Amino acid sequence: MHDIRTIRDDPAAFDAALGRRGLAPISAELLALDAARRAAITGAEAALADRNAASKQVGAAKAAGDEAEFERLRGLVADKKAEIAMLEDQAREADGKLRDALLEIPNLPDADVPDGEDEAANVELHRWGTPRRMDFAPAEHFDIAGVRPGMDFETAAKLSGARFVMLRGSVARIHRALAQFMLDTHVAENGLEEHMTPVLVRDDAMLGTDKLPKFGDDSFLTREGYWLIPTSEVTLTYSVAGDVLDEGALPRRMVAHTLCFRSEAGSAGRDTAGMLRQHQFEKVEMVSITHPDHSRAELDRMTGLAQGILERLELPYRTVVLCTGDMGFGARRTHDIEVWLPGQDSYREISSVSTTGDFQARRMNARFKPAGGGKPEFVHTLNGSGLAVGRCLIAVLENGQQADGSVKLPDALGPWLGGRLTLTPEGMLA
Repeated sequence: MHDIRTIRDDPAAFDAALGRRGLAPISAELLALDAARRAAITGAEAALADRNAASKQVGAAKAAGDEAEFERLRGLVADKKAEIAMLEDQAREADGKLRDALLEIPNLPDADVPDGEDEAANVELHRWGTPRRMDFAPAEHFDIAGVRPGMDFETAAKLSGARFVMLRGSVARIHRALAQFMLDTHVAENGLEEHMTPVLVRDDAMLGTDKLPKFGDDSFLTREGYWLIPTSEVTLTYSVAGDVLDEGALPRRMVAHTLCFRSEAGSAGRDTAGMLRQHQFEKVEMVSITHPDHSRAELDRMTGLAQGILERLELPYRTVVLCTGDMGFGARRTHDIEVWLPGQDSYREISSVSTTGDFQARRMNARFKPAGGGKPEFVHTLNGSGLAVGRCLIAVLENGQQADGSVKLPDALGPWLGGRLTLTPEGMLA
């Protein structure tokens, strides 16, 4: 959420930054609501002062026997009480409208984020690995012979409908091994603290992490009023809501492996084959809570951690910085990591690492106490996939596929697969 004082100080700069996202100027509307709110507050304070002064004079008029003055002052006190209530209602209404308006406005892009309307304007930052040349036509993950016995879409559809999958046998084990490999690497080597979080959250958690009100249609809501998390970014980030952390406790670096749920409301007709875009999936999510001075360095660090997982798995990838038109609602800057999928002959997103600055922190009032003293300041929050487990499974299967329908698995998974690193054409680990 944005600070209205910043908008008040330089509305033209605010509108210009939103314009880079392709949005129309909105500062005049916000400042009108702000002015109405402030005027009502000022009026209520003045009316309160008048009421207090009249209240003090009521007793004196009564003691002096001045009945006319007594009645006038008593009427004035009653009038001012009603005026105060009216002005306080107006202030609350204007404040609510202002807050609602601010909650709908996306974050402002960092100055060095490239301008552009869509993904065509994204800028490549880094590329690693060379896509393997295959002397056969590579299949998509669900068409590899050794994968078919363990990737059951028909049973999942019978249970739950479209965009679900049931993994079985060796494919289910490879999926689990990938998640364990990612978690163990992040905890043992990368210094992240492991968490196991709820997957059901209340409105406040979704609102504080910018998923509401803008993206309510993209998430699932239970009859009891709980939201199924779209990612553990929600739970990990909101874990510091309302806190005032010691500066010395920063950065706080967290990781969790959870189920994730998305309605994919805006993706009709996209990636309907296979398990690339599902309603239910798993992710290993990284979240950092940092000092404002260090958030950009933390973004680069987190990007490197996600890239490191792919390199250990021997998966070619490229990293791009998203342009202003392709960036997510809450992000100031985003690095997308795209893994090579030979079955699609293209790079596809497998991780998105973003800094939100203080955008989420303001929504959830997460602050830190400066070591040198002074008023608490808002922390900066960052989040990123480390990685999306299902998409990583797809990449491992497609990049390791062989002409006979078997799959050669990465050496890095050996400890989690009992050293068996071949998925046979019959779907067994060997």
